[in-house]
Amino acid sequence: MEQNDTKRLSRLTAILTQLQTKRMITAPELAAKFSVSVRTIYRDIRALEQAGVPILTEDGRGYLLMEHYRLPPVTFTEQQANALIIAEQLVLKNKDASFIKDYSEAIDKIKAVLRHSVKDKANLLAERTRFAQNLHRERSSSNLSDLQFALTNFCLTKIDYTNETGKVSTRLIEPFALLSTQENWLLVAWCRLREEFRYFRLDRIATLDVRTEKFTPHKMTLQQFFDKNY
Repeated sequence: MEQNDTKRLSRLTAILTQLQTKRMITAPELAAKFSVSVRTIYRDIRALEQAGVPILTEDGRGYLLMEHYRLPPVTFTEQQANALIIAEQLVLKNKDASFIKDYSEAIDKIKAVLRHSVKDKANLLAERTRFAQNLHRERSSSNLSDLQFALTNFCLTKIDYTNETGKVSTRLIEPFALLSTQENWLLVAWCRLREEFRYFRLDRIATLDVRTEKFTPHKMTLQQFFDKNY
């Protein structure tokens, strides 16, 4: 097999992985990722279609795979997928670029077997999570998994929270993002009591109740939140 054929076969396989990993992806995104022209991506997509891969095209939006195209060899619960996202954030703090690249590619392959609904939630959680090395490991919480679920499913959440003066209050909150500082995990949430976004330290949440009631998702990214508030 010629070198160019080998490179194209490798790229076709990688494009298929990207289609399985993401809910939707555009030709320019694929072209940038693989350092080829958009025209080359068009040819690659046609080649995959001719090979029987059911790729759907949404005009002006991008490509996606038909739901249930492939049965995954392993299934992940939503909680397990969320745990992988936290692990990914840890790895991204590593100083070894090759290690980060290898792990990121592995995570892409793992995400590829997730159902669309779980994949969307995993990608949302990745966008709404920031991690810094926690130096004070004794400050822990058992609420992280439940808050991840509340965040990605837009579930109204009731907490009993102790502030820095020791005062306990009950809050109804709309979880928005999870941040790890050098000392604590922090939850960014809209507080219905204060009618504004507030930070809550996870180790100060005494009780937590994830409600079935949904809240309207906040239409901004985490970076937009930072830009607006700092």
